[in-house]
Amino acid sequence: MNVYPHLVACEHCDSVYQRCSLAPGEVARCSRCEAVLQRANPLDVDRWLALTITTAVVFLIANVCPVVRISLNGTRRDATLWEFTWALAQGGVAPLAIVAALVIILVPFAQITLLSWVLIHARVGRRAPGFSRALRTLALLRPWSMVEVGILGILVAIIKLISLVEVSLGAGVWATAALMVLLTVISHRDLSSLWEQTEGVAALRRGSAA
Repeated sequence: MNVYPHLVACEHCDSVYQRCSLAPGEVARCSRCEAVLQRANPLDVDRWLALTITTAVVFLIANVCPVVRISLNGTRRDATLWEFTWALAQGGVAPLAIVAALVIILVPFAQITLLSWVLIHARVGRRAPGFSRALRTLALLRPWSMVEVGILGILVAIIKLISLVEVSLGAGVWATAALMVLLTVISHRDLSSLWEQTEGVAALRRGSAA
């Protein structure tokens, strides 16, 4: 499959344009249908990578710290995100557990891992092994970045549990809420800017190979 990083196609009318560099705050639009082609990325690679690492730390906290503390007849039990999701799967809300696991655990883990891999190499002006595939996968995962849906599912389950046992929120819930904000920041940037920033080194390598 041929890749043309210097070109950008309109998602609505399929018009093709030469990719251009944008100043902060600028937006490139299709001259035919006015759809957005490019947005200036307010984050440089260093800041983007720093935020991604921060997101990874928050993701770890969200998965290690308890999200709820359940008390019943004097017995207390802390449940992490994994344990809470597994408990939901064993009950009558298994579909809710699957959605929660997908949007809170699996998709964020894949996004953070791939983005870190790409940005670590981009920081030194290089393209990571599997660069094109990683960017395509990140683009496919973007619509599934819905941590807020998972949080809503957890809150619904907690409300159902309140009528049966005493429930209190743990640090994992607040970490998951912070994760929602950070994922929105790092995953909704314009990935095409990484093509531009690594094109110089890639061109030199192609020239050396020739």
